[in-house]
Amino acid sequence: MSSTGGEISQTLDRGLKVLSLLAEHSDGLTAGELAEQLATARAVVYRLLRTLEAHRLVGRIGTRYVLGIGVSELASRLRPRLQAVVLPILRKLSAQTNSTSLLSVADGDEALILLTEEPPQSNFHLALRQGARHSLSLGADGVAILAGRPASDDDTDDVQRARINGYALTVGVLQPGALGVAAPIRISDWASASIGVVQLGIEVSDPGVPDLVMSAAGEAARRLSGDYSAEPTA
Repeated sequence: MSSTGGEISQTLDRGLKVLSLLAEHSDGLTAGELAEQLATARAVVYRLLRTLEAHRLVGRIGTRYVLGIGVSELASRLRPRLQAVVLPILRKLSAQTNSTSLLSVADGDEALILLTEEPPQSNFHLALRQGARHSLSLGADGVAILAGRPASDDDTDDVQRARINGYALTVGVLQPGALGVAAPIRISDWASASIGVVQLGIEVSDPGVPDLVMSAAGEAARRLSGDYSAEPTA
């Protein structure tokens, strides 16, 4: 049974857990390791893997299984909807904080700036290039994405701090004299996107900015999950 009281498919649930486990291990896992993690018979895991392979959601490198190209293809189809849903939220956040706001998504081990919105009333602000990339472990947007995932032994201090606070804050990491504040968009327990702002300076312009960023990320998560009860206004 699910937490909402409805029945769930045990097979589909296990298949999704396989994908989640493989996402956590970039070097892949063997069928035996997956069976141990799932507390499931190896024969069951093999059937799941064959099905996922048929849909290109899982690939194989020797005896180890990794995420397949199909996962990236599904993600690319999500991006247009992500842009349409999040753009009004970015506009609102940019106006509220008088900062450049941004939507970043995980693309492998990199953060990709998918969408930006500049403050409407400001003549002096940071401009960001859509399509720019950097390591997930650098910049508030990437750190926020990592903080929205299950804890890992590889987590940096910045990621651990962001997971506790609910938002990431970095200063001068990607650009000297600039800071970033970002929060993960939590649709599941494996974040793949974040919303944030960038400002000039070494201190946040207003102590309320992190709360506004977290609120925007929460609003994006609700809307992407199909809840349009509260429409954002610019």
